[in-house]
Amino acid sequence: MRHGIIGRKLNRTSAHRKSMFSNMVVSLLLHEQIKTTKSKAKELRKFTEKMITLGKKGSLHSRRQALSFLKDDRVVVKLFDSLADRYKERQGGYTRVLAAGFRYGDSAPMAVIELVDRDLEAKGYDDKLRVKELEESQNNMGDGEVEKDQ
Repeated sequence: MRHGIIGRKLNRTSAHRKSMFSNMVVSLLLHEQIKTTKSKAKELRKFTEKMITLGKKGSLHSRRQALSFLKDDRVVVKLFDSLADRYKERQGGYTRVLAAGFRYGDSAPMAVIELVDRDLEAKGYDDKLRVKELEESQNNMGDGEVEKDQ
């Protein structure tokens, strides 16, 4: 009997599960929307809600707890600054899980998990910055150099 046993095993070892959910929470907080399987998304809610609650507390101890789980400084800064301010009036329910069909390869049920009241510009923001910097560096290289004919 499974009395008092909570959480899905997802056919992974405990260390793999812990690191997987840590990485997924970082991605969700950074991009504010990710696509994954439905069972992972439902399990991910627990971890994300806990991290946002720590961000709302705002104490040094909460920041250290979040950093020990997330292991990414910029996400912790975002969590304690912008996300904590955004959700300070909300009593819970910071995420939503939406069904997104079935995966082509194995017909696994897919879902989109996103933050409620998310910033629409946050998804792919790092990629947009990287492309912009690459374009600027290419434009700067083209201005100063003279092409040699062979």
